[in-house]
Amino acid sequence: MEDYAMTSPPARRVTDADVRVATELLVRYRAGKAHTDARICSEAAWWQSRHGIGVAGQAEEGARPVSAWLFSSVCNKHADLCDARPTCTVLPREPEDEAAAKCLSDILPVIAARSHFEQIYSDNAWSKLKHGMAAYGVFWNPVLENGIGNIDIRRVDVLNLYWEPSVSDIQESPHLFLVGMEDTEALLARYPVLGERRAALRNGDALLTPEMGGSYLTQGNAGNGDKTAVVDWYYKRTLPDGRTVLHYAKFSGDVLLYASENDPAFCERGWYDHGKYPVVLDVLYPEEGTASGFGLIAVGRNPQGYVDELDGHMLEYANHASRVRYWAKRSLGVNEKEFLDPNRRIIEVEGDIDEEKLRQITVGPMDGMLTDVRRMKIDELKETTGNMDVAQGTVMGGVTAAAAISALQEAGNKSLRDCLSGSYRAYVELMYQVVELIRQFYGGVRCFRVSGEHGESRYVYWSGEDLRPTEAGASADGCTCYRSPMFDIEVRAERENPMDRMSRNEWLLSLFRAGFFDPEHEVAAGRALVGMDFAGIDALRAALGGQSPT
Repeated sequence: MEDYAMTSPPARRVTDADVRVATELLVRYRAGKAHTDARICSEAAWWQSRHGIGVAGQAEEGARPVSAWLFSSVCNKHADLCDARPTCTVLPREPEDEAAAKCLSDILPVIAARSHFEQIYSDNAWSKLKHGMAAYGVFWNPVLENGIGNIDIRRVDVLNLYWEPSVSDIQESPHLFLVGMEDTEALLARYPVLGERRAALRNGDALLTPEMGGSYLTQGNAGNGDKTAVVDWYYKRTLPDGRTVLHYAKFSGDVLLYASENDPAFCERGWYDHGKYPVVLDVLYPEEGTASGFGLIAVGRNPQGYVDELDGHMLEYANHASRVRYWAKRSLGVNEKEFLDPNRRIIEVEGDIDEEKLRQITVGPMDGMLTDVRRMKIDELKETTGNMDVAQGTVMGGVTAAAAISALQEAGNKSLRDCLSGSYRAYVELMYQVVELIRQFYGGVRCFRVSGEHGESRYVYWSGEDLRPTEAGASADGCTCYRSPMFDIEVRAERENPMDRMSRNEWLLSLFRAGFFDPEHEVAAGRALVGMDFAGIDALRAALGGQSPT
């Protein structure tokens, strides 16, 4: 949630009437997203294996047993995503921008680390896998760094995010709303105008709370308490000269707290110069005609439900088979209480006892078809969620070599690579917005401590002036042209899992055995490396004598 104080207003103003119109639009967006929100809350119960348990955490009458096969699939995928957490390298589009690109390559990971991006990425990986989408927010926070401001990357709860339901890209939505719940007393202290208009505040909250604040099924949920809904409203407006700019307003209830159109510093240029909504969605399986998506729980809950149902039948059968019961005639002549007491040594009877009067009920062995069907459903769940045994390192047929196991894992990880490619595309868009915020807001020289290739620390000094437009001559009609440095962003995994490192080490050992490192084979080895691609190949080429022949 962004927070700014308003300076003296320009001619055009956003008023409380505009806030009421925005609130009605927000309610319409919310209605269009209601199905997605309900699905997410339902999936949260499946994720916690609580789909057979009541809201209060107590087992419902007749609740069936639940298993955690779907939970295990999501956990394994999450571990794979975290093993390949992204980082980036910035590449210049023109030769004169190489120095700026190198500096950006150094400082972008530092900015991400200061925002605790590792934790944000992990949290969003859970959301992406469970619900099919996650959201990153890229904001300028003026209170960071002792008041000089800095870029703030945050996780955005998709339950609190609302856009035009019919668009497939949130950047195409005419409005974007981010709703949050804030402590009422703290809000009144920061915005005294709210204290004077409590009635308007309560009137607006009737539309916004409590559902607008997001509501997952969690045990011991205390609710929103003394909280007030606060809305960050982003919208795009076309200026008379044809430019489209992004504006931002903040309101609570019917009370406007801030509007960039009312601020002389932003009324013409817009809130962010890049003109995009400061939210990036990372979608797993996209849904046609909407920006939202669905995840592993939506795919796997059906076979998981059948596995749980079969578990219930098998447990019920085992319960009946493990109890010793008898057929008994009414004229048996045995005291039932004494007969059922295992501590009695002598049980008195009247008359003779034989199998005609008392016979044990026998239960036949369970049909193996039940266990076969259950195993088939478990395999179906693993297959549909891309969590087959080979992906976890379990292989059959006596395969023991690390390189062979790694090759089998890679062959079985097609869905994982597809999932990662989507996360990497979202990361590229995230970093583009970070670069644009650096261009807009970084003034003066800032210092960043970065880590070198071998773990050593060094300091990089940077100013946003290097990214701002510079005069590039005159056009044919005599107008002055300006040039802004532009960059491409290349993504790679920040760290490798142990199997990747082991596989690369064995690969290098195989090159050594083949004589690649013998001085007399330098030319032939260089030619062979032209057609290869693996981590560390550039350093290997340099060690073999610089640039390989082409």
